Amino acid sequence: MQDLIEEFMAQKRFAIVGATADTKKYGNEIFRNLTSRGYEVYPVNPRLKELEGTKCYPSLSDIPVKVDVVDFVVPPPVTMEVLKECKQLGLDRIWLQPGSESEDALAFCEKNNLKAVHSVCVMMN
Repeated sequence: MQDLIEEFMAQKRFAIVGATADTKKYGNEIFRNLTSRGYEVYPVNPRLKELEGTKCYPSLSDIPVKVDVVDFVVPPPVTMEVLKECKQLGLDRIWLQPGSESEDALAFCEKNNLKAVHSVCVMMN
């Protein structure tokens, strides 16, 4: 897993699925953390127009560039739906934040050759 974490953190563009304006939630903390560390961060939330001056996208398909890592901060049922979109878009680096993963999500990643980091927070690296 450490090799995957290092590979993921060496990338430049992160999408945060579940980004939020609520400063008490991880979807906001992770956005601010990665942005402050110099990553290009693309927040994804269909109910949000922008986050701290950064345009927010309703879905991964709406992001105008191909992101390197998709970071999930959503409940497992939402994770499963977005994983299908990742597969369609050819996005194969998946970071499942604690609470967003499930056995089904991990099985989906394995079956579809998606690299998955799970059970560890992106802010710890």
